[in-house]
Amino acid sequence: MDRDTIASRLAGTGYVADRDLSTALWLMDFLKRPLLLEGEAGVGKTEVAKALSALHGAELIRLQCYEGLDQNSALYEWNYQRQLLAIKAHEGEDPEAVEDRIFSEKYLLERPLLAAIRRLDPPVLLIDEVDRADEEFEAFLLELLSDFQVSIPELGTITATSIPRVVLTSNGTRELSDALRRRCLYHYLDFPDVDREARIILARIPGIDTALALQVARMVGAIRKEDLRKVPGVAETLDWAATLAGLGVADLRQEPEMVHDTLICLLKTQEDRAAMPRMVSDRLLAKVEG
Repeated sequence: MDRDTIASRLAGTGYVADRDLSTALWLMDFLKRPLLLEGEAGVGKTEVAKALSALHGAELIRLQCYEGLDQNSALYEWNYQRQLLAIKAHEGEDPEAVEDRIFSEKYLLERPLLAAIRRLDPPVLLIDEVDRADEEFEAFLLELLSDFQVSIPELGTITATSIPRVVLTSNGTRELSDALRRRCLYHYLDFPDVDREARIILARIPGIDTALALQVARMVGAIRKEDLRKVPGVAETLDWAATLAGLGVADLRQEPEMVHDTLICLLKTQEDRAAMPRMVSDRLLAKVEG
């Protein structure tokens, strides 16, 4: 599958990718390497993994990273409650036999990383916001992504049944290690330009007028250039476009009050709402062409 085919099939899932991202996804399959996506919150990094899952008809397995995430939470745990019940049910038996019984597949709880390497068909493994995890977990992750095998003391070494397609995302809250970056392909995902965002709106909101989609994309692009605490992402753009279409708005310039009132779809903090009074939204709206 070449990059043009990838772009076309992604569009069929509702994700409009530019040439650079399509190339990165092609190289990801060609080289069998993980893909690290960096960019501001809201640019659609997580959606890339979802679209990739839809494109290949593969299961999406997601590991949401956070501060304090440890190996057990990401890899596997034992079902301690069931183990305790089994121990009580077999009191008086040989302790070693009981131990062999309770540390078996029956009592193993798969977490995302173990699940991803044990699927018969290769899934898409999304390691979301890897920059939120600490450096110790990152080092463990690097080892897993290098060998695609893990060691469970009670069961031995488990080698991947199939190699998952791995997408890592980062918002840049901390610097990732050079070792992790070397292991991955890299793509920086920026906010879409006006034309691509209009195409995203058209792909994700059936029936919306093309002229309205373009106006919305231009208005959002102008708003992103303002001094805001939280710049609206693509998801906010889609919410706003759907709202306007649902309200029957055909031309933003003809509905300045409606435009201002519905900016709550885009502006998610009190500071940003205060920074966007009616006079500012009217100023931006005046620059929006039909």
